[in-house]
Amino acid sequence: MQSLTINHHPVNFPNQALLQVDNLRKSFILHQQGGINLSVLEGVSLSVNAGECVALSGTSGSGKSTFMRCLYANYRVDSGSIWVKHDEYWVDLCQLAPHEILAVRQKTIGYVSQFLRVIPRVPALDVAAEPLLELGIDIDVAYHKVKDLFHRLNLSERLWHLSPTTFSGGEKQRVNITRALAVDYPILLLDEPTSALDATNRQVVIELLQEKKAQGCALIGIFHDEEVRAQLCNRELIFGHDN
Repeated sequence: MQSLTINHHPVNFPNQALLQVDNLRKSFILHQQGGINLSVLEGVSLSVNAGECVALSGTSGSGKSTFMRCLYANYRVDSGSIWVKHDEYWVDLCQLAPHEILAVRQKTIGYVSQFLRVIPRVPALDVAAEPLLELGIDIDVAYHKVKDLFHRLNLSERLWHLSPTTFSGGEKQRVNITRALAVDYPILLLDEPTSALDATNRQVVIELLQEKKAQGCALIGIFHDEEVRAQLCNRELIFGHDN
């Protein structure tokens, strides 16, 4: 197993911090529009502590989703740093090699997207248990944890052994949420985690995320639902076109 590059952070971060973003900049070159350079993030900074939830707010196109993708290292940034506390060490995601980023994703940063990438013929139970099994968790323990979450999220047992290919949007979202919440990630990124859910299941997700906060998980998310934001978030980072 390859070891992770350890970066010693240059400043003293708060003791409770799990994520520290410093002066992040990201732009895109629009090749089909004459090579225009479109700046999306200009010097964004953020510190998130254990047990805290930060909402990313702002109009459509203001950079929220780009920022989230940078935090998950889907996008490489132009400059700045994204310090993450991984295995008790601080590492800068912007400086890590691809295999090192995968190691951070496996243990430290979970991501709940709006959409589940469905693998044909793979049962929902296996889809949700996969991240636990990749960590070497005993298969019986993994399935017990997933089944418990499925029960709490009111996902019918008749669906557990079926591929989510034909599931409704809300059912797919619950599989996606289970997949992320089954692992004890210190940091969770949430992109509209309740967008396809009814009021009952939305409240279940809020309660599950409140439990994660109480356990010391740091949450960063895009929440267009005012009720979700009101119950979960401690503060917000507002994005604007002058960000």
